Amino acid sequence: EVRLVESGGGLVQPGGSLRLSCAASRFTFSNYAMSWVRQAPGKGLEWVSSIGSDGRTTAYDDSVKGRFTISRDNAKNTLYLQLNSLKTEDTAMYYCVKSPSNTALTVARESRGQGTQVTVSS
Repeated sequence: EVRLVESGGGLVQPGGSLRLSCAASRFTFSNYAMSWVRQAPGKGLEWVSSIGSDGRTTAYDDSVKGRFTISRDNAKNTLYLQLNSLKTEDTAMYYCVKSPSNTALTVARESRGQGTQVTVSS
């Protein structure tokens, strides 16, 4: 069974930064595209970003483009999301998902880890 453990969330002021990590195990991480999705309080899941298996291709939702950066270290079986210039509307639980962008929300609805909470507030 796939194991994904997110970490790195916290409370940050608007304009601040955080780096989220997702430790992957129980599958061959380097073979799969990965994604980040998020869920704000009282709202549905929202796709944030995806990265190809070799890290060369990335994609972002327009709401985070230019502020967030997705990356991966296949040697460490770890996915990252660098969050810069954070806004209050970025407040959400963030989840990593073993999926490319086009199926990320479907996969996340079926199964996701515990997530890591990002709260942006002054």
